[in-house]
Amino acid sequence: MLAAMVEDTRKTVTLFRHGETEWSRSGQHTSITDLPLTEKGRAEAQQLQPLYSGGNFSLILSSPRRRALETAELAGAGKDVEEDADLAEWYYGDYEGLTTAQIRSNVPDWTIFTHPVPGGETGAEVAARCDRVIDRAIRADGDVALFAHGHLFRVFVARWLRLGPEEGRHFAIGTATRNLLGYEHENRAVLIWNAPTSA
Repeated sequence: MLAAMVEDTRKTVTLFRHGETEWSRSGQHTSITDLPLTEKGRAEAQQLQPLYSGGNFSLILSSPRRRALETAELAGAGKDVEEDADLAEWYYGDYEGLTTAQIRSNVPDWTIFTHPVPGGETGAEVAARCDRVIDRAIRADGDVALFAHGHLFRVFVARWLRLGPEEGRHFAIGTATRNLLGYEHENRAVLIWNAPTSA
């Protein structure tokens, strides 16, 4: 039987959600559609620079999507960032590009956390990807920075707290926000959530 991994309770994991895109502004579900940042999104990402540069990160990971990589670059991560496919946004399948209102016209009361996604991922599948990233973060030699997406990060924080992926519904997150996970004594905790830039 494997021994449980001992966690360094001094470690923090900073989540940087990407800046605004045309579809994040309009509320369209965006997973594999590889949109760039808007002009506002680029300004938001640049506002992350002092927050990023104030950290001492031993591991810097990004979703492979353009909007996350562009945010990482504008925040100052540059060549230090490593792409990790596990940080890609929840795959929305048939709902790609649709707003919640459009989906609810056919499926009343639909949410990503409570209803199926035809042709897309389940919450459990997204949670499994988050768990792999959490494992990498725990094994890292120091603090960790992640650049990724809204729904992915909402599942990530739920899994950090050892909750089911559906509990991500309680963690609203805006574009270009800083979110800090860590520990309170021996317990995993949320230290800062949905902290916006001034852009």
